Amino acid sequence: GNAALIGQKFAANSDLKVLLCGPVGPKLHELLDDNVFVPSESLQEVDEFHLILEYQAGEEWGQLKAPHANRFIFSHDLSNGAMNMLEVFVSSLEEFQPDLVVLSGLHMMEGQSKELQRKRLLEVVTSISDIPAGIPVHLELASMTNRELMSSIVHQQVFPAVTSLGLNEQELLFLTQSASGPHSSLSSWNGVPDVGMVSDILFWILKEHGRSKGRVSDLTRIHFHTLVYHILATVDGHWANQLAAVAAGARVAGTQACATETIDTSRVSLRAPQEFMTSHSEAGSRIVLNPNKPVVEWHREGISFHFTPVLVCKDPIRTVGLGDAISAEGLFYSEVHPHY
Repeated sequence: GNAALIGQKFAANSDLKVLLCGPVGPKLHELLDDNVFVPSESLQEVDEFHLILEYQAGEEWGQLKAPHANRFIFSHDLSNGAMNMLEVFVSSLEEFQPDLVVLSGLHMMEGQSKELQRKRLLEVVTSISDIPAGIPVHLELASMTNRELMSSIVHQQVFPAVTSLGLNEQELLFLTQSASGPHSSLSSWNGVPDVGMVSDILFWILKEHGRSKGRVSDLTRIHFHTLVYHILATVDGHWANQLAAVAAGARVAGTQACATETIDTSRVSLRAPQEFMTSHSEAGSRIVLNPNKPVVEWHREGISFHFTPVLVCKDPIRTVGLGDAISAEGLFYSEVHPHY
């Protein structure tokens, strides 16, 4: 699952210790890094399963031909579906004393009844509010199809309870459609997601659900990633080092997909838009990319945007967990200003 992959990415930094409170069976346990600690209550006698079928652009299945590389994910994950480890997680934090909390797996609740979803979401919010003040909480979203559940996550105080969000273009569009945000009439992205539209939706999330003078909310950061570019949007005064964070996230996308230690320029391509508008719902500015300063910054009503192109792996070896690696790397380089 996403949490284990994010934990593994953090644990690759030898000076970090990670507490993982997902359902951990014997097979998963032996695959985890030595820096990942699992509380005894999280250990299970059998593993949960996530089956992932990856395919490349041009591959055929019967009459169908894949327009681009992608994957199917099937899961048989009863524990995460019921968010069974939530209470164990919060009770373990007191002893562990983390500098950062990362949550994922809310999308696994899609298989539950509406009543159970509603009940568990409220318990999630209660649990998050039990996390000591001053510890940033990052929520990693994942692919969803249930608009009601997504709308509940936005409106039932989950967004205001977390400090940071990580998501991709599918989740962003689904989120704005579910909560009637900007560009919500768009049924799907046409090719590369339009930077101005993405920027408008990120701005709206932070303006409507983020921290402001008139609203009690902890949400001050969103890390958006799509294949060819990333944007880090932050409410001013809460975060620093955004340039390094967004660049590190883009770098790890290129190395992990190609399964190389460093960027191999012969195996990657630059497909980001060379110029774009920073907004469509108001008079945005036109940006032309400068190869010598690839991270672009702009501001809008107290919110800063940091954009970077991604060096995209031409022939990807590993696409599973890419978003998790991007979010983890971005968080690793992010500097939070505590506000009590």
